[in-house]
Amino acid sequence: MVLFWALVIAAIIALVRYLQRTGRVERGTVSAEELLAERFARGEIDEEEYRRRLETLSERRRRT
Repeated sequence: MVLFWALVIAAIIALVRYLQRTGRVERGTVSAEELLAERFARGEIDEEEYRRRLETLSERRRRT
């Protein structure tokens, strides 16, 4: 019984986190730099990739 409730609570937490993440991106409240920093923090990209993409974003902002 305890295992059942633990799974229910874990599923609710996972659902809320998923909805928060997708809702934030869809509303456009996350800048490209913030999204890039989140990916770096999660380990999806390494430091070299992070710095290269950050520089690319900076160059594009300077042109516009």
